[in-house]
Amino acid sequence: MPVLSGAVTFSRFRSTPAGDPPSDTKRWLSKGLKSGHFEPIDLKKTEDERAAGFVELENSDGTDFSTGSVLYGEYALFGYRVDTVKVPPAVLKAELSKWEKAFEKENGRPPTRGEKSENRASIKHMLRQRAVPFTKVHDVSWNLKTNQVQLWASSRKTVEEILFAIEEAFDVKLQPLVPVSLAAEAGISDEHLVPTPELIGMEISQSEIESSEVSHGDA
Repeated sequence: MPVLSGAVTFSRFRSTPAGDPPSDTKRWLSKGLKSGHFEPIDLKKTEDERAAGFVELENSDGTDFSTGSVLYGEYALFGYRVDTVKVPPAVLKAELSKWEKAFEKENGRPPTRGEKSENRASIKHMLRQRAVPFTKVHDVSWNLKTNQVQLWASSRKTVEEILFAIEEAFDVKLQPLVPVSLAAEAGISDEHLVPTPELIGMEISQSEIESSEVSHGDA
């Protein structure tokens, strides 16, 4: 739980309403989180290998989103859970090899390509039913007064996925809080963002400084 224990890998954004600001913050939060809530993978009904959605911060199975589980002072805290189910290729290959040997012993011939393909699918399905989903929860901190959003995720692809989910669920736009965007917001031009010689380890001679001063004076 990085948001409570102090991990440093996170990205910052500023949120702005895409439409009218919400009149009831608590209801808006609950409605948005529930619209994009996490639903576990049903291994018996679907072949999906991935499921993702919002969960309560301190309960990765919780999707009730009561006020007490989401609001912490001026912050809305919740998680974005991602479950994946995959059959390791090595395991599938080993099981298929066992089946091929048993087939050849029983039938006196090796299986055909079509028989291999058919049974490969059956074996993969069987192994998938036994698989335990791998779960990863990414914490989200949203300051409702400053409109700053922090995402605890290191993968750019994951960050983009969470951003899209938040924008869709809450009807907001998220802008990265990086030097370039902050400078633009403050009215600072790009030329003032160029690294100084001191920063990149270049020494400036006294003659260069005097020459620069003269040129500026003539201008």
